[in-house]
Amino acid sequence: MSTAPRQSDLKPEGVRHSLLEDALGLLTGTFVVSLGLFLLRSVEAVTGGTAGLALLVSYAVDIPFGWLFALVNLPFFALAIWKKGWDFTVRTGLSIALVSLFSSLQAAMFGTVDVPTLYGVLGGNVLAGVGLLIVFRHRSSIGGFNIVALLAQERLGWRAGYVQMALDTAVVLLALTVVEPVTVLVSAVGAALLNLVLALNHRPGRYMGY
Repeated sequence: MSTAPRQSDLKPEGVRHSLLEDALGLLTGTFVVSLGLFLLRSVEAVTGGTAGLALLVSYAVDIPFGWLFALVNLPFFALAIWKKGWDFTVRTGLSIALVSLFSSLQAAMFGTVDVPTLYGVLGGNVLAGVGLLIVFRHRSSIGGFNIVALLAQERLGWRAGYVQMALDTAVVLLALTVVEPVTVLVSAVGAALLNLVLALNHRPGRYMGY
């Protein structure tokens, strides 16, 4: 005599996002990320990942951040194609292009803004973290360390936020060569906050949409 499975034994089925949902999700996520990066750049702070590298370089050379962000992500595309396939890679390429485009838009719309360093760093990282969360949940990333972090979560079960946090630490330490030590310290706290947002909200098995 068979018995019905208990409710606790049932695994929820994933619900696929529609193409429209994916498009709106990527537009929303990349816009929020670009707004967070704009706040960070306004106070000449840094964050982790390729976005942080692009910010660092932008303080030293007279090249728009959007172009730098696209360039530093190029080496990671081979890894994305190899491990994640063309669907993820195309989505990631689109997300990187959108962040670059929206970053130029934010600069054109707001110009130069004067905000306290602490607000710019913490607010910028929270916005970037929320934006990344949206992008991740639509099977994309903004390149670079995001790809490595997502692979570690999917293949090894490590939380993407914690993996990203470890990688970002190295980038923030590099900022000591360009940015004031006090700003670097605040930036480190901000980068940790960004990755905490991801670690708490992007856990394996919790979100069933795809």
